[in-house]
Amino acid sequence: MRIDILTLFPKMFQGPLNESMLGRAKKAGLVEINIHDLRHFTHNEHRKADDRPYGGGPGMVMKPEPIFEAVEFICSPSGQPKIILMSPQGKTFSQEKAKQLAEESHLLFICGHYEGVDERVRQKLITNELSIGDYVLTGGELAAMVVIDALVRLIPGVLGKRESATKDSFYRELLDCPHYTRPPTYRGMEVPQVLLSGDHQEIQKWCKHEAIRQTFLKRPDLLKRANLTEKEKSFLKEVKGKRDGCH
Repeated sequence: MRIDILTLFPKMFQGPLNESMLGRAKKAGLVEINIHDLRHFTHNEHRKADDRPYGGGPGMVMKPEPIFEAVEFICSPSGQPKIILMSPQGKTFSQEKAKQLAEESHLLFICGHYEGVDERVRQKLITNELSIGDYVLTGGELAAMVVIDALVRLIPGVLGKRESATKDSFYRELLDCPHYTRPPTYRGMEVPQVLLSGDHQEIQKWCKHEAIRQTFLKRPDLLKRANLTEKEKSFLKEVKGKRDGCH
């Protein structure tokens, strides 16, 4: 996969995109990430990429010319990528969206800033507009990092084991089950015996049940979209019954 990032603050990406899983994915050639400074596409003495909004109002708006020229420069040798604008007005990012984006061969992220971008950018260039939540950040850079991290880990070969991604929280609209490691007993707290049993079938069953339990206790809204089997629905009914019986 190729990922291009268009930003006013390219130095923000130097650490996060070169460490941990993302850094390893780049070194392995599983993803190519290119960062482009939007100011390189400006045509004024001070490399200014924003201006006052027509009609008045506070703040500044990102100008259309450098964005259009940057996109044309990035796309000319490689065809048309999915062009994603990170913006508070976009659709809320989700694990399902991450799975969809991970199947693309080329993505271009535009990091919004100030009061946003000139509307003509949205009209002519943008194929997807994404937000990572109902709050406002200083710019789209941090949001783009979140989306890139979430989708790159779903590219085959990026994680050590493919099931590592499929067992993550939200992959089946369920939270992940609890995890334990050595020592088996710590300060009087013990690891559940089933995890020490070596019975992989029982361990898998425990993990599924605990994922359902954790989702019910912490994010019951997700269960409306979860595709549960009949046995899993029966277990959820038991969990609900025990909770109701405590009141």
